[in-house]
Amino acid sequence: MHDSPNPMALVMTAGATLAGGAMIGASTNAINGVVSPHYFRQVMYWEGVADIWRAAIAQGILEGLIYGMIAALVFTLVVGIVSRARCPFVVAIRQLIPMIGGVYCCWCAGGLVAMGLATLSPEFYVRAFAGVPEQTVPMLCYAWVGGSIWGAQFGGLLAVVIGSIVFANRWPSLAQP
Repeated sequence: MHDSPNPMALVMTAGATLAGGAMIGASTNAINGVVSPHYFRQVMYWEGVADIWRAAIAQGILEGLIYGMIAALVFTLVVGIVSRARCPFVVAIRQLIPMIGGVYCCWCAGGLVAMGLATLSPEFYVRAFAGVPEQTVPMLCYAWVGGSIWGAQFGGLLAVVIGSIVFANRWPSLAQP
């Protein structure tokens, strides 16, 4: 049993969650920046940006940090309250890793759903979203990027809610030595 409060583990949990957000943002935008630089030029108004790929990674880190702060606040509060600040860092990380994996899965699912929509009804897709190219391959690339970003955003929300609930339900068994 974990008897004494461990506030440093909570600080480290918040930091790891924040770092996870930055990692997700950087890695997904590193891929998305290659898949469709056109998306970033259109959506971010980066017409004069020379290196879209690097700018996309920087933007991913920034947005990942923002979403990571929210996730860190929620998850760390849940861990702290449920465990009465007694959760070891390694136990919290074991709960965080599947949450991060879930965000990546939602990132992929969002991209695939958007590509499916663009394939199923390209006319609708071009009309519904600003700046979408009309040629099939660039349209599908654009759809992947937009859909995957939405997937990661909604997936992050879903992951922190589900991960926090799972932690709260599992804490009694996790607290055992």
